[in-house]
Amino acid sequence: MIPFNKAPVTGLEINFIKEAVNSGKLAGDGDFSRRCEKWFEDTTGSLKTLLTPSCTHALELAALLIDTQPGDEIIMPSYTFVSTANAFVLRGAKIVFVDIRPDTMNIDENLIEDAITSQTKAIVPVHYAGVACEMDTIMAIASKYSLYVIEDAAQGVMSKYKGKALGSIGHMAAFSFHETKNYTSGGEGGLLLINDKSLISRAEIMREKGTNRSQFFRGMVDKYTWVDIGSSLLPSEIQSAYLWGQLLEAEKINDKRLDDWHFYYKALTPLADSGKVALPIIPEGLTHNAHMFYLKLKDFKSRTAFIKEMKNQNILTPFHYIPLHSSPAGQDFGVFSGVDVFTTKESEKLVRLPMYYGLGSTEREEIVAAIYKSLES
Repeated sequence: MIPFNKAPVTGLEINFIKEAVNSGKLAGDGDFSRRCEKWFEDTTGSLKTLLTPSCTHALELAALLIDTQPGDEIIMPSYTFVSTANAFVLRGAKIVFVDIRPDTMNIDENLIEDAITSQTKAIVPVHYAGVACEMDTIMAIASKYSLYVIEDAAQGVMSKYKGKALGSIGHMAAFSFHETKNYTSGGEGGLLLINDKSLISRAEIMREKGTNRSQFFRGMVDKYTWVDIGSSLLPSEIQSAYLWGQLLEAEKINDKRLDDWHFYYKALTPLADSGKVALPIIPEGLTHNAHMFYLKLKDFKSRTAFIKEMKNQNILTPFHYIPLHSSPAGQDFGVFSGVDVFTTKESEKLVRLPMYYGLGSTEREEIVAAIYKSLES
C-alpha cells in the first residue's frame, strides 16, 4: 500500500533529541527552541516567532492577542480545518464564512469587503496547499477598516507571495509542524509569527501562563509573577530538537517535494488537456512549497469512484475538508456571507495524491499509472 503521507525524517533528529535529553532542559524555551525560532525569524523576516505545541495553539494565542470577545466577527473561508474557526469560537466570536476562488481554493478576496460589518475584528486568510492568498488586496481591505489579519499558513512554510514569505505579511500568522506537513517537530507542533511589534511582549506573557517569566530570564525583572491571562503554550525541547533536525535540511526537503510535484504535473497534463481532470493552478508571482498535489474530478460521484479504484490498486488518495459551514458546529457558530458558489462544489471534486519526503521514483510512477488506469475504468 502506498500511503498518502509519511512523516518526514532526515536522520539528524535522533542525535539532537539525545542532546536535548542530556542537556537536562526539557521543558521548553531552551537552546533548540531558540535555534528554531531564530531560523524562522531569519527565513521569513517576521519580527518575532514563538514555538507552540501545535498550530491550533498558535491560532488560539493569536485570538487572545487581538482580544477576541463575544460578538466579534471573524472572516475566513469555510474550506479549512476546524482549528481555524475554533480558535476564535472559543473566545465567543461569530465566524463569517466567505466563498473561495476555484483556481486556488483560497478565500475570494473580492468578496471579503461585502462580509464586513461593524462587529468585524479580523480576517483569517488560509493559504491552501501552500499557495498564497491575494494578500495585497486583503491587507488593503484590513487597513481600510482597521482590522487584524491573521494568516493561517499551516501549509505555507517556505512559500512566498510576491517575494514575501507567507507568515510575514499579516499582523500575525500560524505555521503547523504536524506530521502531515512539510516539516514536523515529531508529530505535532506549531509556530506563532508576529509582525506587529506592539503584540510581542504580551504574546510572550500569554504563552507563559500569563506570567512575565520570559522577561525574568532575560534579566528585565527581578522576579516573575502573574500579570495577564494566558496558558501553557511552550513545546518541549524534544519537539524543538526534532524540528531543528528538519530545518537544517529544509531546502533539501523543499527541493524534493517540488521535484515530485512537477513530476505529477507533467505526467498528468495529458489528462488535464483531455478534460478528464483539473490540475492545481499557481498564480503568477507566487512561490509554492509543494505541500500538496491534488486533482479535481468531474463531481462528487466521480471522485468517490476514483478513490475506491485507487485503493483497489493499493494507493491511498483521500479527499480533504468538508466545508465548515455545512457542519453542525459551523451552523451553530457561523454564517455564510453571500452565496456558496464554489466552496461546496469545488471541495466535492478534490482528491489528494501521495506527497511526502521520501516518495520514491518507482512509487510515483506507479501512482501515475494507477491514475490513468482508474480514469479509464
